[in-house]
Amino acid sequence: MSVSVPLQLSMLSFFWRNGVETPEPLKADVTGSIPPWLQGTLLRNGPGLFSVGNSSYKHWFDGMALIHSFTFKDGEVFYRSKFLKSETYKKNMASNRIVVSEFGTMVYPDPCKNIFSKAFSYMMNAIPDFTDNNLINIIRYGEDYYASSEVNYINQIDPMTLETLGRTNYRNHIAINLATAHPHYDEEGNTYNMGTAIMNFGRPKYVIFKVPANATDGEKKQPALRKVEQICSIPFRSTLYPSYFHSFGMTENYIIFVEQAFKLDILKLATAYFRDVNWGSCLKFDRDDITLIHLVNRKTGKTVGTKYYADPFVIFHHINAYEEDGHVVFDLITYQDSNLYDMFYIHNMKQDVDKFIETNKDLSRPICQRFVLPLNIDKETPPDTNLVKLQDTTATAVLKPDGSIYCTPDTIFEGLELPGINYKFNSKKYRYFYGTRVEWSPYPSKIAKVDIATRTHQVWIEEECYPSEPVFVASPGVILSSVVSFNPQKPPFLVVLDAKSFKEIARATIDTAIHMDLHGFFIHDKST
Repeated sequence: MSVSVPLQLSMLSFFWRNGVETPEPLKADVTGSIPPWLQGTLLRNGPGLFSVGNSSYKHWFDGMALIHSFTFKDGEVFYRSKFLKSETYKKNMASNRIVVSEFGTMVYPDPCKNIFSKAFSYMMNAIPDFTDNNLINIIRYGEDYYASSEVNYINQIDPMTLETLGRTNYRNHIAINLATAHPHYDEEGNTYNMGTAIMNFGRPKYVIFKVPANATDGEKKQPALRKVEQICSIPFRSTLYPSYFHSFGMTENYIIFVEQAFKLDILKLATAYFRDVNWGSCLKFDRDDITLIHLVNRKTGKTVGTKYYADPFVIFHHINAYEEDGHVVFDLITYQDSNLYDMFYIHNMKQDVDKFIETNKDLSRPICQRFVLPLNIDKETPPDTNLVKLQDTTATAVLKPDGSIYCTPDTIFEGLELPGINYKFNSKKYRYFYGTRVEWSPYPSKIAKVDIATRTHQVWIEEECYPSEPVFVASPGVILSSVVSFNPQKPPFLVVLDAKSFKEIARATIDTAIHMDLHGFFIHDKST
């Protein structure tokens, strides 16, 4: 495929162009057949505003959150989108420039301000009060829905109108500075999540917590977090270098926390503002370290005493986890370096296509890997014994003379990110997962369905298009993905795939601009 220079430049430019709001429902043009049982709303979140006035963000993950939704009703689809009206958004809009720092974009005082004002700004940034630009995901606590990222703030939204209802500070309810945007939900509707306590909360630690299903205030006046329950805390392996984590695993009885060698430098974080570097630069991958794997009993909060460890890797997304015959099995997506974040600096993305491919071709590809942790260890077992008894995996867990267990993974698949599953199999043995094919080039991407049992996969692809994270909706099962194109003649659409055959059964074409997003949440219509 030969690509002209103007088209080359436009191929990536849609990633960082400013999005637009579609505040009122816009009816989509549906071709094919939407299953009659598919009733509800798919909420999606991601960066959508990359410049304000004459100022621009430096990193794609810094763009201000633009939430959009696809509502399915009786075979029809309605689209709408609104910017998250966070305090960050309001301050930036009022100033007509970016005035709140993000992880890849550090902002400094207006040069017109006097010396006292500048000094105050520097003092305030010694311990950062992070942005509330919650652009990563939509999460549920009780019956309330929140835009979330990895900071201490979350913003509640109305899932139907997309209005921003107000922000909540985790710190007012539980002693944490940061929390993930990838919680887990059990069959009773309880939400499990994890955070980090690093400043002003005593000894630094990782905190696992639970928000009960009944946490929503009947009159909607109190935040669901008022009922938060701490399950346990895990002390940092290194006080000044906590592990970064984007997600965690959960089985019927255990929480799995991977304390990776991708770390946050606390001293650099506290002094980043003074040294004229962004917060993102405070993350470093320590290739000489190990990966520690913590197992925590969900019901008692007690950590399993066995030391499980593996070689160093970088991980953002867990796929799923379950228990089988005295083992904990968990699947995740690993990297051999931490360069993924750097690839999304806007100046890197603005390279022409050929240079972009050349620059990124040597980066570590995402690898879907399976680890297996044996739970019952016979004291009479000789050292250097592989304790994994399962027959359907090549993962090993070797007993060391000091009683620790060294784990090596089984590679399931290469080149897939943004994984999803049929959530009724969350914490249970499963066979299929879904994701976006990643090939480190701006050429058309694909959605994939991976069969773990046969190690085969199917793909959906359309030329000149980029599909978003695939979302499984039961039942019996479809895959939903919003799709954008770098070809301005090709309107965006939502594709509906049959989950079993992985064939397209419908698409809903939207007559307005749609932005690239990250993660989301499907809310079933309970009235049907």
